Amino acid sequence: MDGEQTWTSDECADAWGIKTPTWLGYVARGQAPPPLPGLDDRRRKRWDPERVRDFPRPGAGRSRAGAGPEAEALLAEMRAVAERIEDLRARQRALLVDGKGRGLEILAMSRALGISRQTAYGWLADS
Repeated sequence: MDGEQTWTSDECADAWGIKTPTWLGYVARGQAPPPLPGLDDRRRKRWDPERVRDFPRPGAGRSRAGAGPEAEALLAEMRAVAERIEDLRARQRALLVDGKGRGLEILAMSRALGISRQTAYGWLADS
């Protein structure tokens, strides 16, 4: 294979959005594809770019570079849910403040809202 058909460890790390030592650590632990047999003319290990792209990357910082349309749609749905949760949380706070103004007990309101008493007290202190 010539240089255009293979990647160095630096190129593999760049493709995954990580530093080269992290890439080499993944390789050593079997969390990345193994290098191709032999070395290049500069005595460097080489990798098949397709195998690197297709290999499931470990770690919390996992790249979405290879994510397809289905994964992007799922992430968009997650973002939409997060936005709705924020709206609902704001409504909970408003109801809590209204309830306090009407003289309702904290315990009853926190149970009705599905939050702890500590959370209710904290929200009221912030309002």
